[in-house]
Amino acid sequence: MSVVRLNITIQEELARQLDKLVGPREKSRFIAEALKQRIEEIQEEELNKILEEGYKARKQESLSIAKEFEAVEMEGWDEY
Repeated sequence: MSVVRLNITIQEELARQLDKLVGPREKSRFIAEALKQRIEEIQEEELNKILEEGYKARKQESLSIAKEFEAVEMEGWDEY
């Protein structure tokens, strides 16, 4: 895996908190892990949004199919 060097700017207080949490040689790894985690969260949120939109778009079709097979699904339930 190749590595890219970045020059970033963050608020001073955030930099102080980072210094308290990790040593000077661990900052890059900590930031990379935090960034990776946040990217994965955003991607998951986007996927969930796409899935939700798909479910909503297919809602009426799913209800129609369920209603069409309702009689078949209910066969034999009188026994219980």
